[in-house]
Amino acid sequence: MVGIKSIKIDGESIHVFKSAIYIFESSSGFTLELDIIVSEIVVKKYKKFENLIMEIELEDGRLINSIMHLKILSGGLPQLNLFCELNDIQEYDDFDKVNEHDTWFPNIEEGITIEEIRKVEMPIEEVSLKLKLPIDQVEWLKSQKKGALNEMFQTFISDYWKKLKS
Repeated sequence: MVGIKSIKIDGESIHVFKSAIYIFESSSGFTLELDIIVSEIVVKKYKKFENLIMEIELEDGRLINSIMHLKILSGGLPQLNLFCELNDIQEYDDFDKVNEHDTWFPNIEEGITIEEIRKVEMPIEEVSLKLKLPIDQVEWLKSQKKGALNEMFQTFISDYWKKLKS
């Protein structure tokens, strides 16, 4: 299997946790397929695009520059499937080949967890809470700065979560 050293999307380097690059053969022709496990942040950033400018550096030093179509694979770990049509597959003769009738596909999810991905790049989500509190607590909350409240709630939830796990 051909190894990937680095990947840039639209000129920006991304952290890739696992990857597979291969030739997919179907009745309509050949495509170069790139499956990559990335962070949830990367998926969120690029999911609205249909095509991306890809720069793929292989471990043997070869560079592949191509405009590739994007497919978001749902379920499981955050990953992108990128592909482009190939007219001549001779320069890719050392790549794994998968036929549309094969039962084997590269399994890049094996051996990695969402927790490991989030240790590298944790997504931050905004949340709104509806609470019923005494008026003096409401007034105090309203007088606090957003950053201080974020930090306070992160600490509280983290400490509370640790107590529940132990």
